[in-house]
Amino acid sequence: METSFLDFIIEHLGQFLQFTAFANLTVGHLIMIAVGLGFIYLAIAKEFEPMLLIPIGFGILVGNIAFSPGFKIGIYESGSVLNYLYFGVAQGVYPPLIFLGIGAMTDFSALISNPKLILIGAAAQFGIFGAYCIALALGFSPTEAGAIGIIGGADGPTAIFISSKLAPDLMGAIAISAYSYMALVPVIQPPIMRLLTTKKERVIRMKPPRAVSKKEKLIFAISGMLLTTFIVPSGLPLLGMLFFGNLLKESGVTKRLADTAKGPMIDIVTILLGLTVGASTQATTFLTIKSVGIFLLGAFSFVIATTAGVLFVKLINLFLKDGNKINPLIGNSGVSAVPDSARVSQVVGLEYDKTNYLLMHAMGPNVAGVIGSAIAAGILLSFLM
Repeated sequence: METSFLDFIIEHLGQFLQFTAFANLTVGHLIMIAVGLGFIYLAIAKEFEPMLLIPIGFGILVGNIAFSPGFKIGIYESGSVLNYLYFGVAQGVYPPLIFLGIGAMTDFSALISNPKLILIGAAAQFGIFGAYCIALALGFSPTEAGAIGIIGGADGPTAIFISSKLAPDLMGAIAISAYSYMALVPVIQPPIMRLLTTKKERVIRMKPPRAVSKKEKLIFAISGMLLTTFIVPSGLPLLGMLFFGNLLKESGVTKRLADTAKGPMIDIVTILLGLTVGASTQATTFLTIKSVGIFLLGAFSFVIATTAGVLFVKLINLFLKDGNKINPLIGNSGVSAVPDSARVSQVVGLEYDKTNYLLMHAMGPNVAGVIGSAIAAGILLSFLM
């Protein structure tokens, strides 16, 4: 009797232990947990994009608790709570809502007052198409290469949106890469900017942007949507929501809606998106040679984008008279990491001239980069879908 009871306890204890994460743990899970802890450390200790890296980092921890299948708890298990939340990522629902909030908090005045700055945002998109070509050369399929290339725009929501359409199986790696490089903007970009510019160029002073009227802002929101979506209809989910959010802000009569879009709504969506993207990095599906390759290609595309932006400013300065030249330190802000890349322009500029404030000038190409990355995504979708 006592022996059978003891056997019963041992048998069920052994069965219980088989279902714990300790029994199912692999080296891959430990690696990903370390990555998640690294994200959280960077967010808290270094304040690198904490609004993104804390949800993503914690999501990586959640996604790499090694469970036994069949309990409907994993993000890829149909019917699980995480799987329902992941629907917004997999079907591209969250990114347009993020763009709505971005539009509601963005002031396009710097771009409207100096329209040629949009060309810098366009030049930075070379990172996207450069990485696309390299990915093709390395053997990725055209759709995979298109999804990977978008990392060069430093636009997490756009990267998620396009990868959900073109390469769903690579979405976790692409999203993690995009958000990682967005967070590392203050680390990656300054050395490139210093390398490509001279001391004389770094202290160029630009004319103050002119005041932009409310009427101009309203016209820009409506005409911007019509023009960009007529050219690239496939970018409508992102571009339409971006300009709609901006119209809510600039109209002056929908303040509550604008405040909701740029406040509670974008915060909720960011939490859900970050957590589920992080949780999608289960070691069993995420930790592959392809994922490592995507991460390296993402870094390269980001370097190309920054380089293209700075060099393009140097090029157009050859055709501008003294007094109208553009400081090439704002060329980095053509990537759409708003407003971080614009802040980098400001910080690096102040190192060489404590009274030369570049932030407002840098915001022009920065917001142009948001539009540019969405257009580039639409172009890729149009010939790869």
